[in-house]
Amino acid sequence: MVKGKRFVLQKVFEGFPKESDFKVEEYELPPVKNGEFLAEAMYLSVDPYMRAYVSNSSMIGTTMIGSQVAKNTSYFGFLELCQPKQGETVVVSGAAGAVGSHVGQIAKIKGCTVIGIAGSDEKGKWLTEELGFDHFINYKTANIPEELKKAAPKGIDCYFDNVGGEISSAVLHQMNLYGRISVCGSIANYNDTTRAVAPVVQPSIVFKQLKMEGFIATRWENRWMEGIKQNLEWVKQGKVKYHETVTEGFDNMFKAFTGMLKGENTGKAIVKV
Repeated sequence: MVKGKRFVLQKVFEGFPKESDFKVEEYELPPVKNGEFLAEAMYLSVDPYMRAYVSNSSMIGTTMIGSQVAKNTSYFGFLELCQPKQGETVVVSGAAGAVGSHVGQIAKIKGCTVIGIAGSDEKGKWLTEELGFDHFINYKTANIPEELKKAAPKGIDCYFDNVGGEISSAVLHQMNLYGRISVCGSIANYNDTTRAVAPVVQPSIVFKQLKMEGFIATRWENRWMEGIKQNLEWVKQGKVKYHETVTEGFDNMFKAFTGMLKGENTGKAIVKV
């Protein structure tokens, strides 16, 4: 008899997730059938999409969504949709997270000028001094439109959007003709209980003829190994670096999850079981 633990959703999130929205329960794993194998989880991932997916009552009583293996979201979502070219200027929001920090490094490999937007000067120091970002903007303290003008006086060619909201509106208004936007997430609005209001962006999209496209990483599931092999090669070459914020213990999954939503992590947020 093999037993496991799981977080079961008790209530659909209203605003920011609360610990009482979950119940931790022990359960007995079903017998392994022919052609199956049992794997022990060593590391679990907490990611912004987990907040977005819990949105309706049909999920009550189910195990909280999540994964044990990271998908190379940044590799395909950035390269396939933004099509960066050498010499272009790239802006990445949520730049100190797992996806954003990876996107910025790929952009540097492709010969781009990279501007990262994140929420602390400590994260900005990591992005510029360790990862090679050219500029950093602290969205909590800076005037974003003004700082973007300083960092990108000739405009912005590519934008990898992890946050949405007013930050993204500011970036879109300063994009160049035929700019490309890859929309990975909207973490700035995930916990809103009322409809968010942001500046109108349609005029910029129309008159600058911007291309804006959202994506889910599983679109490139048939090319997984391509991304894994290329990223592994870049890591070996020292061109891509990573950082992990590790929380110990399965019972601390909620703490790690909400900490990630608050931006307390630098790089990838994971739980060591």
